[in-house]
Amino acid sequence: MGSVLKKAVFLDRDGTINEEVGYLSRPQQVRLLPGAAAAMVRLRAAGFALVGISNQSGLARGYFTEADLYAAQAEVERQLGELGASLDGFYYCPHLPEGTVEHLAKDCDCRKPGTGMIDQAVKKMGLTTEGSYMVGDRLGDVACGRAAGLTSILVQSGHEDWPPRTPEQEPHFLAPDLAAAANWILQRESGEDGPA
Repeated sequence: MGSVLKKAVFLDRDGTINEEVGYLSRPQQVRLLPGAAAAMVRLRAAGFALVGISNQSGLARGYFTEADLYAAQAEVERQLGELGASLDGFYYCPHLPEGTVEHLAKDCDCRKPGTGMIDQAVKKMGLTTEGSYMVGDRLGDVACGRAAGLTSILVQSGHEDWPPRTPEQEPHFLAPDLAAAANWILQRESGEDGPA
């Protein structure tokens, strides 16, 4: 008997889990958004894997290095850990076609709305897209989730990215923040899994 694939909530990082500061590059810039860690704890308790997926074009633009990115991400995870939350995986796209760092200045399938980061996580972590979710603060996050077959939620705790300009950018749900997104997911799940 094969192992059962796990459902996931794919989470954008900046503006969804932590405050959007514009090219987060230093640990001292990291501030978790209110209620984000508690929302992650509740989603994990409901059986979801939690996977961070983040466009990090600041690398291709030469604004910061991978070492800076790792240090900032370690601080995000440290602060989450203090509140009992954690990510099961974190994937980032360093590319940007018009970037100034030559080896990163290219088209790729991982930059959202491309689905490369989700595809990678699904393969590496034994996840399923069926019944999984995407939560982010940009319409590109919504389009990425939809393209991967996920239920996509737009949170309004980061960038003001509204209204949608294409059907692919139309969120399944619009939430003020990750806490409200988690409430909606968990209500939806209990409705689907409970008695009709």
